[in-house]
Amino acid sequence: MAGGWYKDGAVQDQIDADVADAVAQLKQRQASGPSLSHCEECDAPIPKARQEVIQGVRLCVVCQEELDQTSNTRSGFNRRGSKDSQLR
Repeated sequence: MAGGWYKDGAVQDQIDADVADAVAQLKQRQASGPSLSHCEECDAPIPKARQEVIQGVRLCVVCQEELDQTSNTRSGFNRRGSKDSQLR
């Protein structure tokens, strides 16, 4: 289905680009190197199981949840300029 403002498949292209951006952002935030034994924020001990499962872990569960809640906000600005997505 063709539209006046966008080419065929533009909506799917936008979805694919958003998913690729989210994956790239997560990979960039992913820690690397050895895991810490104590949280770098609150100095609480990090359980051994968490250290083994998450390579390069630097935060305890409580601090990680707080970080996830504050950094999970997403702006409504459409940086790709799709006319269709600006109509929402």
